[in-house]
Amino acid sequence: MKFTKTNLEGVIIIEPAIFGDHRGWFMETYNDANFFEAGININFVQDNQSFSANKGTLRGLHYQLNPKAQSKLVRCARGAIYDVAVDIRKGSPTFAKWFGIELTAENKKQLLIPKGFAHGFMTLTEDVEVQYKVDELYSPEYDKGILWNDPEIGIEWPMDIKPILSVKDEKAPLLLNAEKNFNFGE
Repeated sequence: MKFTKTNLEGVIIIEPAIFGDHRGWFMETYNDANFFEAGININFVQDNQSFSANKGTLRGLHYQLNPKAQSKLVRCARGAIYDVAVDIRKGSPTFAKWFGIELTAENKKQLLIPKGFAHGFMTLTEDVEVQYKVDELYSPEYDKGILWNDPEIGIEWPMDIKPILSVKDEKAPLLLNAEKNFNFGE
């Protein structure tokens, strides 16, 4: 596995080794020993999978507050997405900054998003499946969001279209008004 740091501390691109032959291919999507060797010590407790039928579906920006905050390891198992992490840690030198990457079934890249970041993605193809691991169970009372097109954040989504959104995501607050309890360095 190859681990590449991004401009946001703790957000890491992970590229698994692919082993192929005439039958197809094999890869490890997660290996605790490799992650530990790379300085990542996260105990994942839940696997999630989502399906989006339409190109231009946008899910996010989501996070859970402390003490139920989640780190996520995200990959696209079918189709393609533009995956985004936003730093929402008070006092961080990269507060309100974002990182985006195309994750596809073909490139097999994954994105590690630590606690203290909001997460979202836009589907770039039809029939998209996204799988992700989290290190804390889903907790509806701690589940929060930030508006996907908040001008303070300024995410450059790859498609200039009106995205397909849930009611929850349409009504999410701006970063300025969003409930958040993360502090840089904690």
